[in-house]
Parts: sequence; C-alpha cells; structure tokens
Amino acid sequence: MIGKTPVSPEAVRAQAEALAAGLPPLQVAAERLASSVSLGVHGRRKAGMGETFWQFRRYQAEDPSTAIDWRQSAKSQHLFVREREWEAAEAVWFWRDASPGMRFQSDAAEASKLDRATVLTLALGALLIRGGERIALLGEGHGPGSGRAVLSRIAHRLIDRPPDEAALPPDAPMSRHAQFVWLSDFLSPLGEIEAVMRRLARAGMTGHLVHIIDPAEEDFPFEGRTRFETASGQHSEIFGRAEAAREAYRARFRAHRETLATLARRLGWRTLAHRTDKRPETALVALYADLGGDDVKVRGA
Repeated sequence: MIGKTPVSPEAVRAQAEALAAGLPPLQVAAERLASSVSLGVHGRRKAGMGETFWQFRRYQAEDPSTAIDWRQSAKSQHLFVREREWEAAEAVWFWRDASPGMRFQSDAAEASKLDRATVLTLALGALLIRGGERIALLGEGHGPGSGRAVLSRIAHRLIDRPPDEAALPPDAPMSRHAQFVWLSDFLSPLGEIEAVMRRLARAGMTGHLVHIIDPAEEDFPFEGRTRFETASGQHSEIFGRAEAAREAYRARFRAHRETLATLARRLGWRTLAHRTDKRPETALVALYADLGGDDVKVRGA
C-alpha cells in the first residue's frame, strides 16, 4: 500500500512468536483446542436478564473506572467494585482438581490428568466467552465475568498456582442460577464427593462432572512384580503378580464410576468420562453441548 512500509514475513513471524511467548504452553494448547471447535450461530441459549447485587471485591487493573463503587471505597484505603449477578442468564463456574493424584500420567496417556483438565477448562472457557457467556473459577475470589482478561486471569490462576492438596471444591460464594463444571479424577471417597454435590445442589447449582481417567487407571495393564504407591509417596504396596488382581481391580473401578454417575443422575446432573489417551476435542464438544450449546462440531471433521 502506498505510503506504508511493507511488513516482511520474518517480522510477522517474530511478532507471533513474541505474543506466543507471553502465554503459558497449556494456555496455548487450550486456545488451539477451542479454535478447533466451530460454534453455531447462536452459541449457548440464554434465558433472559436481570441483575442483583452479589458482593464487593477489590478493584482490579482490568476493571473499568465506571465499575468502582465510590461509597464503599470511601470506607477503606482500597477501591472496591460492586459485583452483580445475572439471575436469569446462567453463569458457568469451574473447579479443576489439582490434588497430587491428578499429576499422574502413564505411558499410554497423551497428557497428565491435571494438564488435560486444565486445557479442557480453559478451552471451554474460551468457547463460552466467545459466545458471550460469563465464567468464574471457584475459590479465585472473583464473580462471573466475560472477555479475554477474565480468561487470562483464570489461566494464570490455574497454571501458576502452587500444588494443592484439596481434591474437593471449597465452600466458597457462588452466584445463584449457575452451572458448575467440576473436572477431577473423582478418586476421593464417594461419601465425601456426594456431600459436596448435595451442598452445591442445595445452592441451586446444575452440575457437570468431567471424569478425567488415565488409561492405566481403568485398564490396569500391569504384570509381574509391581510396586504401587500413593501420589504423596507415603504408602506403597508390592504385588508379586499384578495381573492376578486385574479383574477384581477393574470391577471395583467400574463400580466406583457407576456409583458416581448414579449420584449425579439423582441430582439431575450430568457426567462425562474422558480418558487421557483420547482426543480432547471430543470431550470439549460433548461438554459444550451438555451446557446448552447449539450446533457444535470439530472443524474439519
């Protein structure tokens, strides 16, 4: 174009690499995964609008100045934002299990359970925001929001946070009339899982359980003398012939998985099982459809 200096391919590539360098690898993977999914024209169906006060929170750099509640801020040395919830339009809250067991990855898996759960969380969040929805991460201290800044903040929280011993969602404030996406291997005692599910259901949450499974956990391919130990390394057990326990183990794993699904059905919740040796796109499309997405598919499929 006349009057402008042409940009060389090398310069464009350098700019792209500089942008990518600012994103953690898992966030890059999540963005690519979300980009591989084609949304329908209408995205997720909405039920309507209506705002009520939810809570005050500290002002963040990405917040517009018009969002500051000056009356509340005058009572403190800090600036506060008045957060509101949409009672009819459903927000989507996430909880990704980051307990030590989620870091397990067998030779047959494409990723650890933790990495796969993180990528699915961020990819689904990207799809929801692209469709104009509001998302939030339970325990982060922020209410539901939309836009790239919200997704970036959640990504850094998931990726940069230190190891977490808690496998179960905390009892933290959430907006009403919301959907709740819980990604975990769900290997905690079923009684504890059920107690959390019922607490969330009483709070009006519609739940979606994403059961992340390493193939070795389901298939139990081990043979011969094998040592098994907990994720913390505090307990271990040696099997002289691991294959002798295979059928009993598989039956117990199936029973645990089926009981989890039964608990969810009783509350009107949905479950989705996803193995880490399978393509994440399939799980992402199924999960988005469960949340009420219209006309979703994998691009090129």
